[in-house]
Amino acid sequence: MTSQFFTYNKGKVIQALRYHFITRKEIKIMMILVNIFAIVSAALFFFKKISPIAFLISAVLWFALMIIFWFILPIMIYRKSATFKDRFKASLDNNEFTIENDRGSRSWPWTDFSTMMESPHFFHLYFDTRSFFIIPKEAFEGDDEHEARKIFAQKIK
Repeated sequence: MTSQFFTYNKGKVIQALRYHFITRKEIKIMMILVNIFAIVSAALFFFKKISPIAFLISAVLWFALMIIFWFILPIMIYRKSATFKDRFKASLDNNEFTIENDRGSRSWPWTDFSTMMESPHFFHLYFDTRSFFIIPKEAFEGDDEHEARKIFAQKIK
């Protein structure tokens, strides 16, 4: 199955990168711990066990981490990657996944992918926990999106 040519929409890519970050185990754990820390510091401040400055520091820490994971990291990765500014076509068959543009093509056997995740606008194809490729769902017309989903689910365990 071959998709139509597609480009990346900046807003949707940034949203997909947010999905990537918040689904990472280490980031989830860190966010949970920071939220617990913020709740505990709020409770201690309410019961007058800590000073206002300690509560303020915990609130600033929480706010800074949320800004970093929600805005700064996705925008930095988007800006660094030339991939998101190119025009591609994806091909899926029984043996491999191929991506091509005007300058050439690159294929990967399905065994090179470790996992697959789906977000509202993209299929995330992971080589490992940090290396991945995102394919817009818009690249597949009509029922081809459902076919692509089936192929990804079958081929990527």
